[in-house]
Amino acid sequence: MKYIQTIPTCETCDLQKFSVFKHLTKIELANLSIDKGCNFFKRGNVLYNEGNRINGFYCVNQGVVKLVKTGIEGREQIIRFAQKGDIIGYRSILSKELACTTAKVIDDAVVCFIPASKLFGLVQNNNSFAMELMKLACKELGEANKFILDIAQKTVRERLAEVLMLLRETFGLDEDHVLQILLTREELANIVGTATESVIRLLSEFKSDKIIALNGRKIQFLNENTLIRLSNFYE
Repeated sequence: MKYIQTIPTCETCDLQKFSVFKHLTKIELANLSIDKGCNFFKRGNVLYNEGNRINGFYCVNQGVVKLVKTGIEGREQIIRFAQKGDIIGYRSILSKELACTTAKVIDDAVVCFIPASKLFGLVQNNNSFAMELMKLACKELGEANKFILDIAQKTVRERLAEVLMLLRETFGLDEDHVLQILLTREELANIVGTATESVIRLLSEFKSDKIIALNGRKIQFLNENTLIRLSNFYE
């Protein structure tokens, strides 16, 4: 972690236009800026650990953070990614429970920390913000339910194809159709919910079938229609 000299202010941050903060007044945005803190985090840095008590929530200004749960023998399961404009840790604050996930940086990030008292104040005094927060919580719950269904009913091959399509939807492709997020094979396995060896084998099969091309951690999409068919994925 490294302290940054110029802290982005909430009232001038363009993220608030499309985040849960879009319904805040100028005064509310200014008050957020007064009490928050922003730091720079390198890949591998941990914002908070599962089971810890946190006294605030986080807003990602730049970079990517993965949210993981730890299972049997310390194995990680990646629940979702947070990137520019996303907030994390808010559900543990609202429920007054210990953190249910670990937040770890996977792409160098600038993250703002906002005290819990500010969250409670906004929920109590701004109905539009409270509704937006409820919508976000419901969306995340729906995604979690879908993941449980996929684990139960889809093969590992289908789940990997779906994960690749979801990563494309989340992070996009460049002009060469290369996925705009670099993940290790272990991280991919931790999203799919399988062994790293299985992901390595299936990626090689996808490469042999000319569905994707691989260059280190870079994944190039060659045949999206086949991935969609394999995964039963629909936008």
